Amino acid sequence: MPELKRLHVGHAPAVLAFELANRSYFAASIPDRGDDFFDRFTDRYNALLTEQEAGICAFYVLVAEDGSVLGRFNLYDVENGTAGLGYRVAEQVAGRGVATATVRELCRMATVVHGLHTLRAAASHDNTASQKVLTKAGFVPVGPATPADLGGKSGTWYQRGLLP
Repeated sequence: MPELKRLHVGHAPAVLAFELANRSYFAASIPDRGDDFFDRFTDRYNALLTEQEAGICAFYVLVAEDGSVLGRFNLYDVENGTAGLGYRVAEQVAGRGVATATVRELCRMATVVHGLHTLRAAASHDNTASQKVLTKAGFVPVGPATPADLGGKSGTWYQRGLLP
């Protein structure tokens, strides 16, 4: 059974393998991270851990029983009880309800662990899978997302209030 775990230094090899294995799959629906992301992975990964330690963000990985990463689920720009939500799941588990179930779990954790009351997420108009995940997880559309919000694509911002 996959487990949602807080990101730590030991996850780095599995996260890199996840990103590399799913790079073209992700690029079909969201902007590609680019070669620089992979060339400077260790530095960027360590920067994420520093942001997490500072309380600005909370990063999670969905880890399979074999230790491989099946998804990344991030709370970012944590401030005044609100945070942004970002996520991506491996192609091998896409379409199976994994993203929806994990986003629901992260919403619960956002309240219990991080004391948040509101989450926001943006999805591009052509990323129908992400729109479905957000809707099934209790998010509602709240307004347009600009190309600046979504790496060059237009879309919609979604929001969910969290109950303690």
